[in-house]
Amino acid sequence: MSSRSTTRFALLGMLSIRPMSGYDIKKLIENSVSYFWTESYGQIYPILKKLVTEKLVTRTTKKQSGKPDRHVYALTSAGRRVLRDWLARSPAPKVDRNELLLKLFFGEEVAASVSAAHVAEFRERQTQLLERYRAIAHEIKTEKKGNPNAPFWLMTVHYGQRSSEALLRWCDDATKILKKVKQR
Repeated sequence: MSSRSTTRFALLGMLSIRPMSGYDIKKLIENSVSYFWTESYGQIYPILKKLVTEKLVTRTTKKQSGKPDRHVYALTSAGRRVLRDWLARSPAPKVDRNELLLKLFFGEEVAASVSAAHVAEFRERQTQLLERYRAIAHEIKTEKKGNPNAPFWLMTVHYGQRSSEALLRWCDDATKILKKVKQR
């Protein structure tokens, strides 16, 4: 299943947390799942419109003084059933497209120092991600402690933590190998 068709399920899932506007959904994605799933406004609004047409969500308009009307979307019982059916299906296998690995695969064509610099940049990003995951986990454990979603949110954060930890070890190994490669 393509990420485009999976967008509808991501939006249904966000709306299972609480009714929100498209803007609110985008912000929640940025503050919760963006380390493994992103959506743009260009994806969110057309899909919300389709979900309303399919009667999987409702849309109410809230008047705001001095601002445009705010459209708030809420999950319907049919929408919750569709979400639960999708959640029960096995995830589609995915092959990652990884530009770093592609560049390393063809690394013989450039100086080893170029590849080493790419690995160092990647290592820095993983270090920053690991710190972010730790902060998110701390926030969930302290501020979202009683939320029934908290254990599930923590599982996704722990996945990110473990992935970054493994990738940091890989960076260290790759750096050692690149130091042994003859310079072009």
